[in-house]
Amino acid sequence: MLSFALPPSSAILSRAMDLVLFGIQGSGKGTQAKRLAEEKEYVIFEAGGELRKIAASKTPLGERVKSFIDQGNLVPFEIIMEVVRGFVEDLNGGGKRILFDGIPRDMDQRKAFMAMMDALKREYLCIHITINEEDAVQRILGRAREQGRADDANEETIRRRMALFHEKTEPAIRAFEAEGKVIEVDGEGGMEEVFERILLAIE
Repeated sequence: MLSFALPPSSAILSRAMDLVLFGIQGSGKGTQAKRLAEEKEYVIFEAGGELRKIAASKTPLGERVKSFIDQGNLVPFEIIMEVVRGFVEDLNGGGKRILFDGIPRDMDQRKAFMAMMDALKREYLCIHITINEEDAVQRILGRAREQGRADDANEETIRRRMALFHEKTEPAIRAFEAEGKVIEVDGEGGMEEVFERILLAIE
């Protein structure tokens, strides 16, 4: 079993700050994000959800996002960061802590994310929920069978998403880790166990 490890300077944990949540599909990241939002009053920025919300608006930005989604294309990096910045700026100065789920996904997004957070003077800590990949695959397949979710039922698609995480997102995590901004939390076991580990890590 993996256990969380404190970053080089644990002093950063004593200050209220935003969280960036990382984890492969099946790690329980989304579930833990919701628990943290409910019990610790974080405001969640979930990239996919925010893009869909923006797309449904009648704003010029919303129309741009909608055009990409409707055509089945990936929303360009620059637009994603514009959405992120708008979300953060709306909350900035209000004392609310943000939990970022699904951003940054790669090194380019990491660079832009760091520049934005620095400009807005927001501190943050990264939580990486780790889990054995085979266990994660079985979790997803089991969930798909229970809930009838066709998008989760294809093992090849699941493994392709995980490979993309290893290729694109893990280097960004390692870079944050080198700066002492990452705490790894063991994602094995029940939801409550994992939640308690996260609380121990951030408090």
